[in-house]
Amino acid sequence: MALVLEDRLAITELIALHGHLVDEGELDRLSEVFTPDVEYDLADFGQGEVIGLAELVGVSLAPGAANPVAHHVTNVVIEESAEGRIRVRSKGLGVRTDGSCGSVTYEDTVVRIGAGWRISHRRVSARRIPLTPSTAAPR
Repeated sequence: MALVLEDRLAITELIALHGHLVDEGELDRLSEVFTPDVEYDLADFGQGEVIGLAELVGVSLAPGAANPVAHHVTNVVIEESAEGRIRVRSKGLGVRTDGSCGSVTYEDTVVRIGAGWRISHRRVSARRIPLTPSTAAPR
């Protein structure tokens, strides 16, 4: 499946829309980003895998005031794969009320639903260890 420029732009906007909706509390619009049966993997945060939009909304609201005040996404890389699925990797920054930040990597599977693209699977991995000579992959 060859992605045209319009698809790449739509997928990039899809990835960006998540942060806007979450930060504005528009969780009722998450169906514009995710499939109804989305699998949202939060195992790296000790929460396992969340299945479906209703459960995702519940997990999103649970931290209350401990939620980040801002979600920023960057470094979006789109890779075509078999069976009409698209692999998207991006970096996320979460800003907390005290000004501290955290970094994550999003690994998404994006599928076409009707006329638009949606995330059917997302794995969120925290970046906790900086690059050092001992953590660099050998060539």
